[in-house]
Amino acid sequence: MPNKTIYVSDKDLPVYRRAQELAGGNLSKAISKALRRFVEAEEGRLEGYEEITVKVGVGPARKRRRQRFTGVKLGQWGQVTEKGRSEAFTVYRSKSGKFVIHIERSADWSWDVESKGWKQHLGIGPQTWASTAEEGKLIVVDTLEELRERIPAEFYEMVADSAQEPPIEDLDI
Repeated sequence: MPNKTIYVSDKDLPVYRRAQELAGGNLSKAISKALRRFVEAEEGRLEGYEEITVKVGVGPARKRRRQRFTGVKLGQWGQVTEKGRSEAFTVYRSKSGKFVIHIERSADWSWDVESKGWKQHLGIGPQTWASTAEEGKLIVVDTLEELRERIPAEFYEMVADSAQEPPIEDLDI
């Protein structure tokens, strides 16, 4: 295996030591992993893709875990349900050609006031309420047909045409 010499400034030594610790003592492994990630991100950027980070899971957005991928945004669509819960759908095309759907849903609330008349307006009497947590979901599909099954029909019509377009078209002009 060829040897390569890397010169490291004194101020960067702690970072290299920590990388070596995290890689189980193998600094070459840490450097190769970082370089692979760098090359993949830069090649994607040159092809018109960007690094996208979304929040997934249940609970407040600030506490959800994050997932990251390289892609291009094809469109975004939102609605408010009859119960007042908002839903936002964002569709991306990943660098590998798959379709990525990110769905954000607000909390869902339900109120039931059992009292009658003027007491109901004052909030007096038996009442019940319930709510669900906010949520974020990421779905990955391979084809446009699978995408059609997962998003609202109106939104599908909007993104289907642009889904096959390349993110960058080089013109010889």
